[in-house]
Amino acid sequence: MEIKVLGTGCANCKALYVTVEQAVRDLKLDATLIKEEDILKIMEYNILSLPALVIDEKIVSAGRKLSLAEVKELLKQ
Repeated sequence: MEIKVLGTGCANCKALYVTVEQAVRDLKLDATLIKEEDILKIMEYNILSLPALVIDEKIVSAGRKLSLAEVKELLKQ
């Protein structure tokens, strides 16, 4: 599983990365976690608001700082 947190380094982007990191640990997932801050790469996803969460190249959330429970639910799907 490849998980990307898209964000330019704002507080919400950093918070989402930490939350996703915790969820991966809690669920004991074998996943690669990537923090994507390159604006040109972020623009390739065609999203208008950050932070965004991408799981296996599918955008599952954009523009929201998710709770730990929300992230865990998305990762289980």
